[in-house]
Amino acid sequence: MQNFIIRITQENTTSVDAAGIGCFILPDTLDAAFVDEFILKAHAQNKLVLTEGENALDFYAAHGADGLILDVSKSEQPQKSVKQVQKKAPRAILGVVSRNRRHEAMLISECEPDFVIFKVWQSGFEANKELLAWYSELFLIQCAAQVEEACDYAALPVDFVILNDSDFKA
Repeated sequence: MQNFIIRITQENTTSVDAAGIGCFILPDTLDAAFVDEFILKAHAQNKLVLTEGENALDFYAAHGADGLILDVSKSEQPQKSVKQVQKKAPRAILGVVSRNRRHEAMLISECEPDFVIFKVWQSGFEANKELLAWYSELFLIQCAAQVEEACDYAALPVDFVILNDSDFKA
C-alpha cells in the first residue's frame, strides 16, 4: 500500500490534520514564520516534515525539520552530492531525486539514502512504471513517485507517492 507525502505549495496548515498523511515537504521558498508554525503542528501530530529546494540543507537545519529532499537529477556526480549532504546532516531523513535511469538509481542507492524519488509523467508512464517495478524488485531502499502531472499513480509499485497539496484528495 502506498503512503502519501504531500508537498505544501500554499501557506495553509489545514492539511496537517488530514488522515493518511504522515509526511510533508516544505519548499525553501515558503515564508519562515509559516514553516516554523507548520513544523510545530506537524510534529505535535507525530508527522514528518522534509525540506526541498536549492537551500534545503540550510532550511532543514534552520527550522528543525526531520530531513530533506536532494535533487541530483541534473548532477554529473550524484554520489558525491549525496555523500556531502549525509556528512553535513547525518541524522536527516534523506530522499534523493534521481534521473529516471537505472544506472543513476543504482549509484544513488549505493549511498543508502532513506528513499529514492523518480519523477512520473503521463507521457512515458508505462516506461516509468517498468523502471519502478525493476527498482522495487532489486533494491531494499524505498522508492517514491513524484507525480508531475495527472496519471494513475495507484498502479505504480512504489512505497510513497509525492503529490502537491492542491492535487491531494483526502
